[in-house]
Amino acid sequence: MEQSPITETRSGGRMKFIIGGLLIIAAVVYLIVSSTRASAQYFLTIEELAAKGDSVKGRDIRISGAVIGDSIQYDPQSLTLKFVIADIPGDNKVIEAQGGLAEVLHQAVMDPNRKKLDVVYVGPKPDLLRHEAQAIMTGKVGADGVFYADELLLKCPTKYEEAVPDQVESGS
Repeated sequence: MEQSPITETRSGGRMKFIIGGLLIIAAVVYLIVSSTRASAQYFLTIEELAAKGDSVKGRDIRISGAVIGDSIQYDPQSLTLKFVIADIPGDNKVIEAQGGLAEVLHQAVMDPNRKKLDVVYVGPKPDLLRHEAQAIMTGKVGADGVFYADELLLKCPTKYEEAVPDQVESGS
């Protein structure tokens, strides 16, 4: 028994629709996987960064540390900012157990045995860049072992802690 041309067209059209749908799904999955890999960043402490050595050089990394105030150098002509950060724990529970962020930052900059990292950032000097500020940076470690930051965020907990008692007193 022969199939009519109408039946062949329907099954052929259905097959093309299924193949087209599978191709679209495959393309979407490929785009999701490739964009996730491209934007993936490792979040490391300075201690972990030192332990990984050359395996992280050239990769996008997010790192955090306590700014050592005496090390801050800024060239307003080239907008080049250089400073050193000291290692702080990456786990918030450990930070709280050690007395909070302000205490951890203070201890990090005071401890001469703490691991340190040189940082270079090109851009305007942030207002919150000061001694014992927490620097959170995204960038890459160069062949020279210096961290070249593309993004720089700063937290200065001591600035806010000093303002809290005034707010509490004025609210009473």
